[in-house]
Amino acid sequence: MRKPKKYYMDPKKRIKKEIRLIGIDDSPFEKGQKGEVLVLGTIHRGGSDFEGLISTTIEKDGWNSTDRITEMINRSRHKDQLQCIMIDGIAVGGFNVIDINELADRTRLPVIVVVRRQPNMEMIANAIQNVPDHEKKMELMKKAGKVYEYKVNDESKMYFQVARIHAKKARQVLKISITRGNMPEPIRTAHIIAAGIVLGESKGRA
Repeated sequence: MRKPKKYYMDPKKRIKKEIRLIGIDDSPFEKGQKGEVLVLGTIHRGGSDFEGLISTTIEKDGWNSTDRITEMINRSRHKDQLQCIMIDGIAVGGFNVIDINELADRTRLPVIVVVRRQPNMEMIANAIQNVPDHEKKMELMKKAGKVYEYKVNDESKMYFQVARIHAKKARQVLKISITRGNMPEPIRTAHIIAAGIVLGESKGRA
């Protein structure tokens, strides 16, 4: 693998509204479910046009999310146009934790992880106790680095982490990508479609 860059998106270059983004989210699953969980990636032009859908599966509470998502993106015909990866949370399929720095370096794309609430590491540590290799998974979560706050509007805010993109530039991407509700449109779309496929109909807010 080539030597990783500090940033895969030039901090000084203006971001166009048509920036190609991929939003990644997993599908719903039952408590106690084992086996594979569906993961979707939706390709958008900024926060507007939905241009493509790709998918993969990962093992619930497993270790293959970084590999599977990397492969999903790198094999896509959309890859050459993508400029940033956006993920709904640091883990998919329960506690299949994504190594966001490795994902960025293997795809050569910056990564932004978005969460609705400030992560509570104590609560996460308690929830993950019964998952195999939970200590290693906690270390991988901590490796993701600083959690930043982003104010969506006067009433709403979210939190995010980054890999190979400056936090200031990530805020610009978030601003462009949020057009409906309080989540980036690529993630919102992935969430809705994944729920619709597995449950037959999407439920609740995205």
